[in-house]
Amino acid sequence: MKRRELEKRLRELGWRFLRHGGRHDIWTNGELEEPLQRHNEIAETIARKTLKKALCNPPPDKQGGENV
Repeated sequence: MKRRELEKRLRELGWRFLRHGGRHDIWTNGELEEPLQRHNEIAETIARKTLKKALCNPPPDKQGGENV
């Protein structure tokens, strides 16, 4: 999968770029952080793992429930 496509999907799920690491870019949902390689092509297994984590952990403001 192309890195740009993965980044686009992460943004759609409410995740955002946090900072550059040594060899990875760090993405966050506000609570969790996920490293993302800086290669043009990301292995499908890594892309699926990253998207699964993003789907299971939406940003705190995007979770369902009542506003108190």
